[in-house]
Amino acid sequence: MAWQNTNLTPLGREIKHKLIDRGMTQRQLAEALGIAPQYITKILSGQRSGERYILKICTMLDININEYAAA
Repeated sequence: MAWQNTNLTPLGREIKHKLIDRGMTQRQLAEALGIAPQYITKILSGQRSGERYILKICTMLDININEYAAA
């Protein structure tokens, strides 16, 4: 696999896996959300919370956000 997932959060890894399953790129996800691709990278790595976008990302990719919510 070309991408490194060692710097991704658990949710970031799940998002990345879902993108791969759908044949979708981070750039395409960013375009669908109207944000920069670099911001997606920061969300996946935990550098940014992505608070405004995370629910929409999870809905688009069919991810149960409750599995990743902080306890």
